[in-house]
Amino acid sequence: MNSRSIVNFFRIASLLLLLVAVTLLAAITTMHFAIHGAEVQVPSLKGMTVPDARSQTAGLGLNLNVDNRYYSADVAAGHILSQSPTPGSVVRREWTVRVSESLGPQQVDVPDTVGLDQRVAELDLRRAGLEVGTTAKLPRPGVAEGTVLAQDPPAHAQDIAQPTVNLLVAAPDREAPDGYVMPDLVGLPIITAQSELIKVGIKATPIYVNVSVGPMGSGNAPLVLPIRPGAVTGQSPPAGARVDQSTLVHLTVAK
Repeated sequence: MNSRSIVNFFRIASLLLLLVAVTLLAAITTMHFAIHGAEVQVPSLKGMTVPDARSQTAGLGLNLNVDNRYYSADVAAGHILSQSPTPGSVVRREWTVRVSESLGPQQVDVPDTVGLDQRVAELDLRRAGLEVGTTAKLPRPGVAEGTVLAQDPPAHAQDIAQPTVNLLVAAPDREAPDGYVMPDLVGLPIITAQSELIKVGIKATPIYVNVSVGPMGSGNAPLVLPIRPGAVTGQSPPAGARVDQSTLVHLTVAK
């Protein structure tokens, strides 16, 4: 092979290598835009009306789902209170953005359903614009089956978070309870709180924490009493949640 043939060979080989490199670069660029072209940045929806938020997310190829509705004295009814994922998050198209909607200030009076038949109680709640939340059953001697024993939140409660009322209903004496409505134990001595739970076979784990004692109040400020050592300051699950004998309740207790 003469020198001219060798030069031509290397020219052709170089050209082929250049074409392969260009093809690979084009493929990588196409893949990059394909991947990142399918990603969008989640906009800030807080304060928007639900229809406006739905329109904006649809324009970005995202779905919108209203997961919860809460009362709010600060955000007008029909506007968004919170969202997930947070604004600025990068997600793929067709992702579902979940939001909570404001119901505005609480304007309904929580009816008293204790002593009513369950069906009547549920009807009264719906007439008041409220939803029936968790319904638990508990045998109660001498009380007719289906009678409401307790409710959470209680009658005429103010500043409730959601339009939902949980009910505790009487079950037949022969029927084992299928669950209970978690009572509000905050403020009770830990021994009393544990005793209330032990009565229905639920275990509680206390977690002792240091609690700082702030000022007792000054001027026209209301008097703030110090937290007594041994008092429950927090609970999980919260009051109103459905619990059963498999639930382990965590109680935060002041040292």
